Amino acid sequence: MAALTAAQLPVVVVNPRQVRDFARAGGKLAKTDAIDAAVLAHFGEALRPEPRAVPDEFTRELQGWLNRRRQLLEMVVAEEQRLAQAARVIRPQIQAHVEWLRAQLRDVDTALQSGIRNSPVWRENENLLRTTPGVGPVLATTLLADLPELGRLNRRQIAALVGVAPLNWDSGQQRGTRHIWGGRAPVRTALYMATLSAVRCNPVIRAFFERLSAAGKPRKVVLTACMRKLLVILNAMMQRRVSWQPAPAA
Repeated sequence: MAALTAAQLPVVVVNPRQVRDFARAGGKLAKTDAIDAAVLAHFGEALRPEPRAVPDEFTRELQGWLNRRRQLLEMVVAEEQRLAQAARVIRPQIQAHVEWLRAQLRDVDTALQSGIRNSPVWRENENLLRTTPGVGPVLATTLLADLPELGRLNRRQIAALVGVAPLNWDSGQQRGTRHIWGGRAPVRTALYMATLSAVRCNPVIRAFFERLSAAGKPRKVVLTACMRKLLVILNAMMQRRVSWQPAPAA
C-alpha cells in the first residue's frame, strides 16, 4: 500500500472476505497467487471500490501503539486465567509476568497520550471527543486512529462502517430479526465499553437506555442502540466542531 501510494497510484484496501466471496460467486474455488491476482483485478473492475486516503505516518504509528495495547491486554487476561488454575509453585512466575505486562501496558498508554499531545490537531480532536460524558482516553484514541472517517460521513454511513447498524433480514412476507454484522471490531469493542459508562453518567444516553428498556426491548438490543446513538452524537460533534452540550435544566 505504501509503495503504490509513493508511486502515486490509487489504492483501495478491501476486506479479504468480500473478495473471497466474490471469487466463490464466480465459481473460483481454488486459490493460487495467479488466481488471486485475476480475482482482485476482476473485483476492482466490476465493483469499482472508492479509493480512500492512506493514513499518514503519525496515524500509522498511533494504530501500531493501539494494536500493541490490545495485544498486551489479551496477554494479561490469558495469564490471569492461567494464574487462577496454576499450581502453587508456578504462580509466582505467572504473577511476575502479569506485573511486567501491566508495566508495558502503562508505557504504551503513556506513549499514546504523548503522541496525541504532541500533535495540535489530534490534541484538539481528542479534547473535543472527551467533553462527552462516558468517553475516555481509550475510546477517543481508538476513534481517532481506527475511524478517521468520523465526522466525514452521515449517521447511517458511520454506523454501518463501525457495524452497529441493524441489517434487514426480510424475504417476501417474512420479517426477520435485525442483527448487526461486520464493521470494525476494535472500534465496536471500545464503543461498547464506553457505552456502559455512558449509560450511568451521560444523561442523554441514560434517558435513551431507560426509554427503550421500559418499552420491553432486550438488554443487548438496547445497548446496541445506545452504542449507535453515542457514535452518531460523536460524529455530529466532529462534523460541526462543537463540544458536548449538556441538556438545559428543566
